[in-house]
Amino acid sequence: MQHRIVGTNVPRKEGPAKLVGAARYIDDITPPGLWHGATVRSTIPRGRITSITFPPSIPWDEFTIVSADDIPGRNMVTMFLEDQPVLAKDRVNHPDEPILLLAHPNRERLAEAVAAVQITYAPEPAIFSIAESLSKETIIWGEDNTFKTFHLERGEVDAAFANADFIVEGEYETGAQEQLYIETNGMIAEASSDQVTVWGSLQCPYYVHRALKAIFALPDDKVRIIQTETGGAFGGKEDYPSIIAAHAALLSIKTGHPVKMIYDRSEDMAATTKRHPSRTRHRTAVSRDGRLLAADIDFVVDGGAYATLSATVCSRGTIHAAGPYQWPAVRVHGRAVATNTPPSGAFRGFGAPQSLFAIERHMDKIARTVGLTAEELRRRNFIQHGGTTATGQTIVQPLDLDALMNRALKASGYHEKTAQFAKENPYSAIKRGIGFATFMHGAGFTGSGERYLNSLVAVDATAAGKVRVLVSSTEFGQGTNTILAQVVAEAMNAPYSLIEIAQPDTSIVPNSGPTVASRTTMVIGKLVERAAKKLLATLHDSGHLVANHTPDDLAPAIRAYISEHGELKAEQRYEAPGEIFWDDQKYMGDAYPAYAWAVYVAEVAVDTTTYTPTVTEFHALQDVGTVLHPVLAAGQVEGGVAQGIGYALYEKCVWQNGHMANNQMTNYIMPTSADLPPIRVYFEEIPFEHGAFGAKGIGELPMDGPAPAILNAIENALGIPFNHIPLMPEDIFERMLEPALA
Repeated sequence: MQHRIVGTNVPRKEGPAKLVGAARYIDDITPPGLWHGATVRSTIPRGRITSITFPPSIPWDEFTIVSADDIPGRNMVTMFLEDQPVLAKDRVNHPDEPILLLAHPNRERLAEAVAAVQITYAPEPAIFSIAESLSKETIIWGEDNTFKTFHLERGEVDAAFANADFIVEGEYETGAQEQLYIETNGMIAEASSDQVTVWGSLQCPYYVHRALKAIFALPDDKVRIIQTETGGAFGGKEDYPSIIAAHAALLSIKTGHPVKMIYDRSEDMAATTKRHPSRTRHRTAVSRDGRLLAADIDFVVDGGAYATLSATVCSRGTIHAAGPYQWPAVRVHGRAVATNTPPSGAFRGFGAPQSLFAIERHMDKIARTVGLTAEELRRRNFIQHGGTTATGQTIVQPLDLDALMNRALKASGYHEKTAQFAKENPYSAIKRGIGFATFMHGAGFTGSGERYLNSLVAVDATAAGKVRVLVSSTEFGQGTNTILAQVVAEAMNAPYSLIEIAQPDTSIVPNSGPTVASRTTMVIGKLVERAAKKLLATLHDSGHLVANHTPDDLAPAIRAYISEHGELKAEQRYEAPGEIFWDDQKYMGDAYPAYAWAVYVAEVAVDTTTYTPTVTEFHALQDVGTVLHPVLAAGQVEGGVAQGIGYALYEKCVWQNGHMANNQMTNYIMPTSADLPPIRVYFEEIPFEHGAFGAKGIGELPMDGPAPAILNAIENALGIPFNHIPLMPEDIFERMLEPALA
């Protein structure tokens, strides 16, 4: 189907302001009478607070000090489980936990004051790993250190193992990863005892709104959250902004001034959330001809000290753990457990990169065990159109993973390079390899999530003849404003320049849910499309616009309608497709409205002198439905692949007693443009009827496939399997020395 605006590379809506420096980020804003805030944090992983003293070397009368006793409502950050205090009162459960807040008119005075506060503790035993948490020798949360457990099971798993020709076992681990957005966390609050307004760098305005209502014991209309220009997020500004927003507002109430809190890079990296570390154990029953008979998968994520989003991260990882394969029988046991590190949180992919890394490494191990190529094993076991996922969801949309694989392997020269590298590697210190991963990512909230959100969007018109989109979906670099404007322009046959996006402000925009879970284009975009068509129908029905109007007809028609009738607005609330069903109790059924599917191929070179692995070329092929903006879509994939390369080979969080020791960009190493290979991006467009003009989610998918593809390629190069990431040169050095040490 031909479109006029959709599928074209229109200019970014916020591009010009960013280009000329007119875009105002939170630290560009200075209200009159502004004070600055800072946080005093714990220095131990677990224990009771026994005393807090303020040495006389600091003129404390110049400062405002806030403690847990100053919180007017509940000292709790509202999320799925309410276990995290806004400010620690009697005890701490991780290093860098906030205990006190300080404010002063001069930002430069704060660092000295924070350092001067003396806090003494009675330390208690702490745990720092999944294994320690599961052992239950020390209980730090609840009765068994477990935030949440998921169990899904289908078919006769034990019987399949009893009759298997092969049983293949493996254990796979992934580390924490820092989101490393360009702009650190920051908020400005202007608050009193009966009104709180916060401006900030954030993803989900209504998450912050809900949290602050409880903390300040205020009704809906007395809390206002406004997103400012946001310099990156990747999930890291999903739940954490509720904390810094509350801190700024508490200081504002007590000072009587607007208060700005901006984290420097070291504080942001040490105190805020990371990607969940994980451990996955696979036990797989396989027939002699390479058919998968049953999977028994144990998937565990490290949630840190408080629950935050760990339940939903574990949920998505559990559902994706079996990969894009047809299993006659499958059992997946998922758990999110507690440790005494800062809480883990959302990061692009949200649990799926962890479990998909494990299954894609494990598939290569199965192939070696049964004597098949990695390619042939997957072909024999791919989910087909009409097949079922691990949760029993029937794939009703068109799907041909064989064809996707054919295209990806041909584009990358996979077979030719496999033969070439096998011939050249014995004679070179640079060992080359090529590997791939096949995977999927569910778009939208899991199971009944979209029904529970009950999202609402609106489209209205202005007296100037413009059309405005009213959603709480936020722009933080990924292209939300541009894509939604394209959708409205296409739906209304309007000029792209006529479409505006309202600033996300809870006093203006309805709650259309959070900007997460690859849902914005597919779910919110579809609602916006429907609302725009309602608005257009009103203009047609009123006689102000002819049926076959041109784009130039729209603005005059809008002005005439508003002049005659006043407000012109249309709303649309989420309506679940009737054929989708999910059982929350059994964790079975239609987990997602749609999946995006992909085959990624990585080419690597490993220097056996320095033991350094490098990705030399990368090919990324995906079906994401209709591509609404080719340049933005390709950019999403390229960025996700770059983050995936960092996840696999560069980005190692170094922990010391639960504190992130390498909390600077000088010692937390991420790949730069000089470290990245050419990334070739390909799309297979198969429209999805319930997405905006056929679109499915794209934002998280590119994070899922790079790491397993890269480690599969490294095994191809060296003949040595590695089952953890990040894979550092020292890890390769140790494994390559093993034969000599033996």
